[in-house]
Formats: sequence, structure tokens, C-alpha cells
Amino acid sequence: MSFNKFPFIEIDSDPKDVSVGWTAVTKRINNLLSTSKSNSILVMECYQGIYNDKLLEWVKSELSIDNLINTSDLMKSEEEIRKLTQQDVTDDRIFGFLTRLEVIDFFDHSKLKKFKKENAFFKGKTIILGYGASLLVDNPDIIVYADMARWEIQQRMRRNEVNNLGINNKTEGFEVKYKRGFFVDWRALDRLKRKLIHKWDFVLDTNDHSNPKLVDGDLISDALKQAVERPFSLMPFFDPGPWGGQWMKEVCDLDKDVDNFAWCFNCVPEENSLLFKFNDTKVEIPSINLVFYQPVKLLGDAVHARFGDEFPIRFDFLDTMDGGNLSLQVHPLTEYIQEKFGIHYTQDESYYMMDAKPGAKVYLGLKEGVNPKQMMEELDAAQQENIYFDADKHVQTWKVKKHDHVLIPGGTVHCSGIDSMVLEISSTPYIFTFKLWDWGRVGLDGKPRPINLKHGENVIQWDRTTEWTKENLVNRIEKINEGDGWYEEKTGLHEREFIETRRFWFSKITDHKTNGGVHVLNLVEGDEAIVESPDDTFKPFIIHYAETFIVPANVGKYTISPYGKSEGKLIGIIKAYVRIN
Repeated sequence: MSFNKFPFIEIDSDPKDVSVGWTAVTKRINNLLSTSKSNSILVMECYQGIYNDKLLEWVKSELSIDNLINTSDLMKSEEEIRKLTQQDVTDDRIFGFLTRLEVIDFFDHSKLKKFKKENAFFKGKTIILGYGASLLVDNPDIIVYADMARWEIQQRMRRNEVNNLGINNKTEGFEVKYKRGFFVDWRALDRLKRKLIHKWDFVLDTNDHSNPKLVDGDLISDALKQAVERPFSLMPFFDPGPWGGQWMKEVCDLDKDVDNFAWCFNCVPEENSLLFKFNDTKVEIPSINLVFYQPVKLLGDAVHARFGDEFPIRFDFLDTMDGGNLSLQVHPLTEYIQEKFGIHYTQDESYYMMDAKPGAKVYLGLKEGVNPKQMMEELDAAQQENIYFDADKHVQTWKVKKHDHVLIPGGTVHCSGIDSMVLEISSTPYIFTFKLWDWGRVGLDGKPRPINLKHGENVIQWDRTTEWTKENLVNRIEKINEGDGWYEEKTGLHEREFIETRRFWFSKITDHKTNGGVHVLNLVEGDEAIVESPDDTFKPFIIHYAETFIVPANVGKYTISPYGKSEGKLIGIIKAYVRIN
């Protein structure tokens, strides 16, 4: 298979030394300390999910220092932090509120005051390590940022290897740790990261703790600047699930010993990584760093003005081939997510069918004459009494085939059925999905998956029944442009959704313009295509079937042509972008 599971951006520069492995990292930092002034401070700022205890032991045993400050010693007690964060964590099993807390709020201010009084003038070589380390001194001599991607954090959470910010809860369960990370830890730490990203002297890639990489901060900065000058792909992250299928195993060449793969996050910058290649060394950093560092060149001025440093387009795969139905669900309306969760846009989405077996279907919208009271009573009975809910009685189903496209604005009841391979095109990285029915399944942890009937009932649009759904949401495909060897179709999304999708079929070169906004694309038909610059501002970029890639707004003009085995054949690509006008 040609699917690239480890796409990288090759950096054109004369790189300074990239230190690989603990021996080289130790030597590099000890050299930095030995050549710094006699009274110097090195700050090692950490992201949640880092193995803090292991880092501390390494500093104590390997680095030549006079003083070591562990920031956790200066934080509030666990009881105080739980109380502080409860308003955001809430008692809900899944949902909370995106915190407004800063990392400094986790510190005990009386301890900080005492610390600063006793350490007004550090003597000798000092390392301050941990969350918020950079906040303890005004002008550290060296800032090292120990970073990692959220996909790896989640694996460590599942293995009970890491705590949340300021509390000792390794064994508390993945669901609990992920929720606290999502709503509290990552929000506070990202606020601090935004402030440090232009100041760090070194970045420590800790995604593989056994083989860390220490990189000069200016080299990472240069790489981030180069990234927005060309098309690129994020490193995809595959994950199993209770309904997962078998399609990605074959097409994406995944581990055959894993029971299934349900998801592939292939353009979710909050979750994915960027791989940079410096000579022969690959360094992995969270792709959200690019959004923080180069938001305007990446997103475009108008998109940045609307969304800030958030990436508003999400591509991911949902595989139910020889698997099971997705959970029956609904997403909140914009006004509901604003009122209840303080978020300014909602999860509108669509299902683009990458593949489907004969008889595949999607659940989309409600049947004519649906009785809301009866449907909700039956859903509640299914939840409370473990009674089977007859979804086909209330929810409309539609047969689907490869290359169909169904639109799913917030408030629409939906799910993909068995034997489908979905490219989900969504408008948000957040997790506000209200599950209504999960076919009586349990999750991979053996527990019943959470159902959110109250939220769901509050947002279901009961007038989205068969005829309305057929007219507005199913295959709203319109040919809008054509030329020699190509044509363009508008496939969505719905007028309530801010993402536009276009599909291009072509056997020859096609011209594209970003028009000041970021593009996200996927090769939905054909073996290979090549993306090129008409004026050679970036190197040719080759993509393979099912691969997703990003074209930064800053790129401007680009072309796409069939390549390799696809030369002379009709191939297809789908493009998503934010409606600016």
C-alpha cells in the first residue's frame, strides 16, 4: 500500500545540532550550563503528559547543577486544585466547560511569595522544572520546552502512566483523565505555550521518552515558517473503537493483529503531530504549534479574524466496514453550545463516503410523522431498562454508495451504518456529540458508553424529516465548472454550515487558488496526485489515495495533476474551506 503513515516536512536550512537520545541531550545541556554565567537559570517548561518524575530523576542524576526547583512543590494541594477546577470539570461524565484558568492559578501564592523571597538571587546553576516553570522567574537564561502531542498523552493516560495537572490521579481511569485534560489542563497550558512559543531556546521532543530529541528553538521556528509556504500532511493517528471496521487495516497498512480501527484523525491539529526532517533526523511536535506560531499565514486573515488561533476544519475517518453502526447522535445548535458550554461555534459536519458495501446506509433525519414524545420515551427506556431501541421506527435511513455526500448540520439526528468508510468533514475540533443510542454496546473499557438524552432532546430539530432531509442534505451535488480534462462540483455543506466543499474530477492539470483561506483536501479516487507551484515557490508534493493534506492560505496558487500510476486517468479530490464571503 502507498498510504503514508509518517508524512514529514523536509526543512531546507543549515540546522544547528539536533541532539538525539538521552546521552546526547545530557551532554548538550551540560555544555550549555558550563558555558553560561556563574549564576544562571535554566527553565524546563513541561506540557501535561510528560513523565515528570523521570525528568526529575534524570536532572538529579545526570546534570551538573547546584539547585533544582520542582514546580509541583509550589502548587496548591490536590484538594484545592480539585475545588478550583470543579466548575469546569463538572459532575457530568463527558462534558465540562473550557476553563479560563491560567497555569499560575494552580500555584499556592503563599508558597510562591516565600519562594521568591528566599530565592531573590539564585547562586550557581539552577534548573526549574515542571508545569509553569517559566512563571517563577522573570528572565531565565535558557528556556527548554518539553512538548508532546495529545495522541501520545492519551496513550499514556490509558496505560495509567501520567497524572493531570496538579493532582495525583494516574489510576483514575482514562475517561476522567481525558476530560480533565481536555477542559482544563490543555487549555491552561496552551495559553502559556502561546506566550512562550516565540521565546523558547530549545524544544525537547518527548513523544518517545526512550529517544528524546533536543532542538534549537530557532530551528523549530524556522521549520514552522517554512511549513506555511507549502502543502503538507499531519501525521495520522489511528484508534480502535467498539464499532470499528477493517477497511483502514488494508488501505492504510495497519497492524493486522488489532481487532479493528474505528477512527483516523488525519487533520485534527489539536490531536495530530507534525514531523520535521532535519537532515537525517525526524522531530515530532504537536501540530497545534503551527496554528499558534503562524496563524495568519496558515489560516488566512479573514479566517483568523473569525476563529483566532484555532483550526476550524477537521477531517477524520470513521470505519464501520465489517464493524458496527456508529452511535445514534446529534450535535448542538450554535446557540445551544454558546449558552451551555461557552463555545462560539458548533460541530456541523458531513459524511463523504470513501467506500461502501452493497446495502450500506446512513441514519439521517427523522421519519415523517415522528412523535417526539414517544421517541424520547423509548430512548429513555432503552437507557434505563436496557430495552432495545428501534431506531428504524423513528429515524430515516438512506442507502449510500461510494462518493455519496450527506450533510449534517447541528440538530440533525444521524449516524453511519455498518459497512461504510466515511470521511467526516467537520467544523470543529471539540467533543460535543450528544449520543442518543449506542445499540446496547459497551466501550472498549467494558463500561456502557455515555448517553446524553437531555442535551439531545434540547437540540433535535424535529422538522428535519424525510422530505426536508432529501431536499437539503442528501447528495446536494451540482456541477459548477469544467474545462479540458476536468470538472468541478459543489457538494456542500449546508447553508447553516460555514464550510464549503468542492469535488474535482480530473485527468489533466487543474489550477487552484487559496483566495486568502486555508484549504484541506483528500484524494478520494486514484492512486496518486502531485501538487505543484506554478512559479516554483515550493517543491512538488505527492499524495496518495485517501491521504489528507493542508494547503496554507499563504500558498496562494497551486496545481494538482494525476501522477504515477494515475497519469492519464480520471481521479478525484475533495476540498474544504471556510466560506469567507
